[in-house]
Amino acid sequence: MAGLACAEALTARGHTVTARGHTVRLFDKGRGPGGRMSTRRVNTPHGDASFDHGAQYFTARDAAFAKIVAGWEAERVAARWPQVSPDAWVGTPGMNAPVKHMAALHDVTWGCRVETLTRTEIGWTLCADGPSLGDYEAVILAIPAEQVGAIIRSHAPEMAAVADATIALPCWTVMLAFENAIDTSTETIRDAGPVGWAARNSAKPGRTGREAWVIQASPEWSSAHLEEDADSVTMALTQHWAETLGIAAPTPVSATAHRWRYARSGKAGTDALWDAGLKLGVCGDWLLGPRVECAWLSGTALGNRV
Repeated sequence: MAGLACAEALTARGHTVTARGHTVRLFDKGRGPGGRMSTRRVNTPHGDASFDHGAQYFTARDAAFAKIVAGWEAERVAARWPQVSPDAWVGTPGMNAPVKHMAALHDVTWGCRVETLTRTEIGWTLCADGPSLGDYEAVILAIPAEQVGAIIRSHAPEMAAVADATIALPCWTVMLAFENAIDTSTETIRDAGPVGWAARNSAKPGRTGREAWVIQASPEWSSAHLEEDADSVTMALTQHWAETLGIAAPTPVSATAHRWRYARSGKAGTDALWDAGLKLGVCGDWLLGPRVECAWLSGTALGNRV
């Protein structure tokens, strides 16, 4: 979200497609659009199930972002989720839909992890596990704070120090699919001991497929069990979830867990970092706060500054 918002701002301010190609390029280590707004689809013997296993919803309190979200709603890639709160939004048909919509307008290379930046006479050379990804006048990082230092510390130690001091909290997420609907009127759970959040994913706006639940552990529980194996985490969180609902834990047709080491970002207290001399910048939700909206605001602010 932050990187694409930055690209949108740069494009709007004149960094557009030329005869030589795109003047703004994006590289992402993920297999496709989403990041922490990812959606996972699982095949089960009883049909497909879909899980928003990262961010569960987002808000649009800033006027500029609200205008963007209204456009997403018109394009049918976002919808309100009033059962959670009056200002809750979700991507449709999955949380990654807005990111996918944004990415379609830009030159994005997926499955590409940038390992190093090398300073050159004209700017920067990017390398991904050996091969060069080309030379660029300016470079912007839109990645978790914990990953910033390894790339820019030798070039911009002060920026790296800001990132080093901004720590994210982890989150274990369990995804359960069932043959039949769970017999409960409860569709979301908040702050119930080890369960920080749980939701009937299949009840969100625009969803189809099997009965699907997402269970996210609290930061405290996730930290205490961070290095446990996925099967143990799945069993434990499923039991805590069932106890909270007051039901016997049903047998799922699919069960898996995902460990987000950098789930809930910190808050550095600024919108973005930019060194005009180096032409090196950093954006992301961790600069403003742990919300999707903050990621968009940070990326937009940096793009306009550049």
